[in-house]
Amino acid sequence: MVKLGSRNLRLGAIGLIFAGGLLLAPGMWAAHVSTRPNTSKTKTSKLSESQRTKRRMRHLARGRSTAHPTVTLTGTTTSSHLSSASVHSRHRYRERFSTSSFAEGVTSGDVTDGEDPVVRQAAIDALSNMNGTVVAIEPTSGRVLAMVNQKLALSSGAQPCSTIKLSVALAALNEGVISKETQVSLGGRSRMNLTEALAHSNNAYFEAVGRKLGFEKVAYYAHLYGLGELAGYDISGEQAGTYPEEVIPQKLGGVGKMCSFGEGISMTPLQLGAMVAAIANGGTLYYLQHPATPEEITNFQPRIKRQLDIAPLIPEISDGMAGAVQYGTARRLGLNFSEEEILGKTGTCSHDGTRFGWFASYANTNAGRIVVVVFLEGGRPTFGPKAAEIAGVMYRNLYDHKFFLAGAPNPSDATATNPAGSVP
Repeated sequence: MVKLGSRNLRLGAIGLIFAGGLLLAPGMWAAHVSTRPNTSKTKTSKLSESQRTKRRMRHLARGRSTAHPTVTLTGTTTSSHLSSASVHSRHRYRERFSTSSFAEGVTSGDVTDGEDPVVRQAAIDALSNMNGTVVAIEPTSGRVLAMVNQKLALSSGAQPCSTIKLSVALAALNEGVISKETQVSLGGRSRMNLTEALAHSNNAYFEAVGRKLGFEKVAYYAHLYGLGELAGYDISGEQAGTYPEEVIPQKLGGVGKMCSFGEGISMTPLQLGAMVAAIANGGTLYYLQHPATPEEITNFQPRIKRQLDIAPLIPEISDGMAGAVQYGTARRLGLNFSEEEILGKTGTCSHDGTRFGWFASYANTNAGRIVVVVFLEGGRPTFGPKAAEIAGVMYRNLYDHKFFLAGAPNPSDATATNPAGSVP
């Protein structure tokens, strides 16, 4: 305690004291110092203010050291505390969309006489007023059971977004570049296997795998699985989409972006449906057929486009497709349906003011197997998880109409056992 006249003043941890015309800095003492113990009731602490300050600073330092941000593969910074980078990012450019996510009258002009009425109604109810299309396919025959909004379904297609990862995964497995358990480096200490990469739709994983494969192999397998060609057999108005003849420029991401976002590719819902149907049935790529009349249903014959050597690979991707629905990007499907196992893959991306939302899936049951492809166009409400949610509503509608009951007849049971064979 420093005595100045008749007043006693305490020295602060960083305070300055003016004594006898001299400015005393911390660590300096006045001429008279009292050594008597402090008996004031308000000064019973065993720690000086300086010690408290030091302890508080150490505590704050420890707090800062445990709040390191986590940087994801896309460069997004996340932590329990907002960093200045994340605050500033809110003021960055936000993509503007010119296409509406909602539409009326999307079924106008659809040819429906040859469709399954139960499946079609389930699809219409699930799509509701969303701007999109739903295509339902019988994977054991290639018959299109329902195609809602046929104008969009038969159009030139759109960027496949992350659904292209199914083709890339099968290609990489077939070439021995990866196995189901291969840990692919994502930079730094990050590693991931195929199951997690499919479930969470990890872009860095598939970019790395795509670069390892190279464009020639990526393109070869994409064409083998039906991209860049008509998926249907004599379906009026169908277009073939596009697959580039050479790798896209590096400034657009090169082969990596082609394998993670489908950059530079235009895929149709029918092409995606045919590929997923081949996964569901064990490797037969059927021509899709869309009966237009009751007579065409009676005379229906499956037509095989080609056999794919993917049967040993399907178990390698099944856990990832199931994981997408159970805990990954397609988990919103479970909001409406969980009675049967559904395997699928989502996709979300945008181009020229339009966002695309994809979800391709199949019901893994012993009865009532069906492939469902949902494709949406629009703005911010449109994305892959929303497409998965719509698929969940459709599966719920089918389930409520006993579609998945064992022993229930499938629409083409009679013809599936007598296919017409391959068609050149």
